[in-house]
Amino acid sequence: MGCGLMRVLFAEPPKSFWFVMGEYLPPPLGILGLASYLERELPQVEIEVVDCQAMQLDWRGLERRIESFRPDVFASSGLATCNAYVAARAAASAKKVDPKILTVVGGQHFTALPKESLEAFPEIDVVVRGEGEETFAELVRGRLEGKSLSEVRGISFRNDGEYYATDGRPLIENLDDLPLPGYHFVKELVHKYHFTMMAGPDVRYALIEGSRGCSHSCTFCSQWKHWQGRWRTKSAKRIADEMESLYRNYDFRFQWLTDDNFPLGQHVSELCDELIKRGVSERVDWFVQARCDDVVEHSEIVQRMWKAGCRWMLLGAENCDPEILHAYGKSIKPEDTSEAVKVLKANGIFAQTTFIIGHRKDTGDSIRKLKEFANQVDPDLAIFMILTPFPGTEVYQEAERMGWIEDRNWADYDMIHAVMPTETLSREQLHGELYRCYRDFYGSWRRRLQGIFSSSKLKRKTYRYLAQQALLQQFRG
Repeated sequence: MGCGLMRVLFAEPPKSFWFVMGEYLPPPLGILGLASYLERELPQVEIEVVDCQAMQLDWRGLERRIESFRPDVFASSGLATCNAYVAARAAASAKKVDPKILTVVGGQHFTALPKESLEAFPEIDVVVRGEGEETFAELVRGRLEGKSLSEVRGISFRNDGEYYATDGRPLIENLDDLPLPGYHFVKELVHKYHFTMMAGPDVRYALIEGSRGCSHSCTFCSQWKHWQGRWRTKSAKRIADEMESLYRNYDFRFQWLTDDNFPLGQHVSELCDELIKRGVSERVDWFVQARCDDVVEHSEIVQRMWKAGCRWMLLGAENCDPEILHAYGKSIKPEDTSEAVKVLKANGIFAQTTFIIGHRKDTGDSIRKLKEFANQVDPDLAIFMILTPFPGTEVYQEAERMGWIEDRNWADYDMIHAVMPTETLSREQLHGELYRCYRDFYGSWRRRLQGIFSSSKLKRKTYRYLAQQALLQQFRG
């Protein structure tokens, strides 16, 4: 295609969300960021964002939007492995409307398996590997100027039926250079984004990306490898600018900093100062994910975070067995988890923890000990998951090498389905153990009543919601 008008459609396709967190609808942050960057770099390109969840569109509804907009390039969101088939089906929908539409996917799963994905899904034309903004903009610019795909760095595609991968692209050095995500593309939908269990059904819920990557290297995590083992953060001012913009322009009063690890320290202290100075802390509640040892080491900052509006923190506890923690690459101790939960509770911050079962050495007895540990730590909310070999992780590489993986259905790679056994537990037994983890933790009448009648408004609301939804029963399937 030569120079001229070009249309690009970004889509959040119809899909199911992780039921463990209850009923919620997050904004499509990934494609909103890509759309905003493309808009800035190529203002002549016509852009549309379709969020099928918020717009209540089924697959036929998505096809109608594609038919109406007639894009030259179609990009589907597809961050997680469990959504790989959904992203491929979205690409197929575009091809059904017009086979000439260039279909593009990206994210961690497709970056980890670009060749396999292009072989499995002929409806996908291009895989953007790694960081997407510069690569996708260059891809669209190349289409405008009639250039070959081989001139675009950071992509994989088919060339005369053969797999072809261009050289990788360096990471963006200064994330502050990125524009604010394009919420204006979905401004008619912002009132629909919510997280019922955390904030209620009527409080608008937004996602914030404060940083990318992680300086740690957990063997089960696909994030740190995706970001090349580096942690890059936006400045405290830039994060505060985004949080303030989301509140003042769209009334988002509950905001989740989606960083896999937001290290506590001077950077967080500066962010708190910005939010307090601007008055955002009085109007916006926010939530972060952090390491247990960071909370213990920087306990003095936690109180400052509460004053700045932080009301909820997720801690990656994962296990209580030092050997399993070491195998996971987690440089924390079980006592860090216990102390971190105490620190959060003492400062009025809702303490949520994650625990993982299904390590190769796990037995019924080791999982029983983990349940006892979770009860002793007594977080406000506990999430139990099954170890999942996500492509791109060390766990995946070892499981492939050893032949442990029994389930190749990507839709089951959601940390709820067991896709590989342990040495002593079958996949079916692991699923039963997961149900019992939840049953034993939330089945306690003492814990239920303490939650429902807690002095903490947030905890009362959360436990009353859990009681109403009976989420525990969904693990029986």
